[in-house]
Amino acid sequence: MIMLASAAFMVGMLRMGTETVMPQGAVFADKIYYGGDMVTMVGSRPQYVERLAVRDGKILFAGEAKKVGKFRGPATVAVNLRGRFLAPGFFDAHSHLVTVGVQAISANLLPQPDGTVNSISQLQNEMRNHLASSQVVKKFGVVIGFNYDDSQLKERRSPTAAELDAISTTMPVVVIHQSGHLGAMNSVALKLAGVTESSKNPQGGIIQRKPGTSIPNGVLEETAFFVALFKVLPDFSEADKLEQVLAAQKIYAANGFTTVQEGRAEPEMLSTLQAGANSKKFVIDVIGFPALDTNGEEPIKQSPLMSKYYTNRLRYGGVKLTFDGSPQGKTAYFTKHYFKVPEGQPNSYRGYPAFQAEVAQKWVTTAYKNHWNLLVHANGDAAIDELIAVVKSARAQFPPKGNRTVLIHGQFLRRDQILELKRLEIMPSLYPMHTFYWGDWHRESVAGPERAENISPTGWVLKAGMKFTIHTDAPVTFPNSIRVLDSAVNRTTRSGYVLGRSQRISPYVALQSMTSWAAFQHREDNQKGTLEVGKLADFVVLDRNPIKVPRSQLLSLKVVETIKEGVSIYSR
Repeated sequence: MIMLASAAFMVGMLRMGTETVMPQGAVFADKIYYGGDMVTMVGSRPQYVERLAVRDGKILFAGEAKKVGKFRGPATVAVNLRGRFLAPGFFDAHSHLVTVGVQAISANLLPQPDGTVNSISQLQNEMRNHLASSQVVKKFGVVIGFNYDDSQLKERRSPTAAELDAISTTMPVVVIHQSGHLGAMNSVALKLAGVTESSKNPQGGIIQRKPGTSIPNGVLEETAFFVALFKVLPDFSEADKLEQVLAAQKIYAANGFTTVQEGRAEPEMLSTLQAGANSKKFVIDVIGFPALDTNGEEPIKQSPLMSKYYTNRLRYGGVKLTFDGSPQGKTAYFTKHYFKVPEGQPNSYRGYPAFQAEVAQKWVTTAYKNHWNLLVHANGDAAIDELIAVVKSARAQFPPKGNRTVLIHGQFLRRDQILELKRLEIMPSLYPMHTFYWGDWHRESVAGPERAENISPTGWVLKAGMKFTIHTDAPVTFPNSIRVLDSAVNRTTRSGYVLGRSQRISPYVALQSMTSWAAFQHREDNQKGTLEVGKLADFVVLDRNPIKVPRSQLLSLKVVETIKEGVSIYSR
């Protein structure tokens, strides 16, 4: 038998739907999967194959059992799924790989059910335990906590500098809000960051003050927090940063993700991503999106990683801009005032934009001029209005040439805005995880019952005939693929309330948004997202079929195995 090289072999194959007729010189499979539900994710309804054959990291055959025999050779391994479910590997359509690495070395301040911190006193205790036990604290002399949530704290507010001083008065103490858009520092950290009574609010940020004074109370929002944080964080070595990113990678792999984002790569993160690629230890594909406003145009243009091809499992897929903050932190930019405004704000308070209009226009036009894919974080409807306006202008000057613009989060996307997104070819990547984590908070405090009902409106977008994706935004939430799936299908809050019944989607559509539509978002649908011949053998195996189990049981599903290009990278 003539043995052909893989590339020539793949070119010579004739495809018929998801099945294959082989030309002369066929080769044998490395593995053949059988014995479970294998959904192709091709088309608008579930289609299954009886056999799935893999060779050299790509799908060799997907079809009927009676036709797979020609691919079975003496070295072919038969893999019995034992009734489990196999689908294309999951994409996390928006997340922050590098920051998940920082989360991995920080005190866990998550509330129940992901943690134990539901009061400021519990936060203090967790931070004290971390101070006493963490090797990072011992090595770098800074105490970092991640993922506190004021909406779940008994006090319904962030901790103050004075309350963090109770943890340490000699070391900087920093706690990062679960949104990632604000945080609190003790007196030592504020001094180290240069935040004083005379400090002014930066553009797109707020330094909270003690009532009736100009004295900082320790809580910093948006750009005020980001600038201060980088002054306080330890000077991690490249080896330290690489170790953190590889720890984060394991978390993603354990949740069935084979492709993930670094969804806003600041300048100091780019070297960390490069180090990960150089180490050749990335086992998942990482798509970086450098922050355009902080990196500038030229460094991105000069990088060979800005490519549709991966180098050691890393590429830059475009650029990222952030137009506003977080609704749960009450920094998202709305057209109507918050249901309950933050303390010290006027009743008309509706959040604020990250950029002045002319600055937003400048950066979006830059992206369109270079024909870069563009991610834009916009939560509030006013921020989305701004996105629509600047994209209209940029498209008029530089019509797209295959570049894709993606609205990230779009939590308070209005129904009238959806047709504008469709007309402008702006793809939504929505965030229904909020229905669980902050749905009650949005109803009670952020937006009120009426507006909160339609956060992350997947139902509206689907009815408009648009593809969309869903994501974790890790480390804002853990990269838990099963909760992503469940939240989009069931939209159940912490209290058990169904938030936006009309916005719920089917399990199959949820899977599309995590596989085939996510591949389309990243312009990788020619090689990922479906079980079709010639595509990468990127798979996730679950213990049961989410399309067939009762919807109430979705959250109990388990990731059994994650496979990247035919190689198992996680096994339960």
